[in-house]
Amino acid sequence: MVFLTSAQNGLLEIKPKSWIFLILSGLATGASWLCYYKALQIGDVSKVVPIDKLSVVITLVLSFVFLHEEFTAKSLIGCILIGIGTIVMVL
Repeated sequence: MVFLTSAQNGLLEIKPKSWIFLILSGLATGASWLCYYKALQIGDVSKVVPIDKLSVVITLVLSFVFLHEEFTAKSLIGCILIGIGTIVMVL
């Protein structure tokens, strides 16, 4: 994306600590996808996918609790709908 938007000059401005977190984030994301596909390989898709989708609800709740983000009516409704959809997929 950096090269597509011609923003490569900004790469030199990124601090070493930020690079470390960017690299760790990339490794964690890659490991997450590997685990997800392994779970799909050994488990039922109908049970693996709902757990993955529930991560959105967990992220919203954690951002509210730990990061003190605003929990709007839209966020609450979306969180409830995703939760209900997950339950429906499991049943």
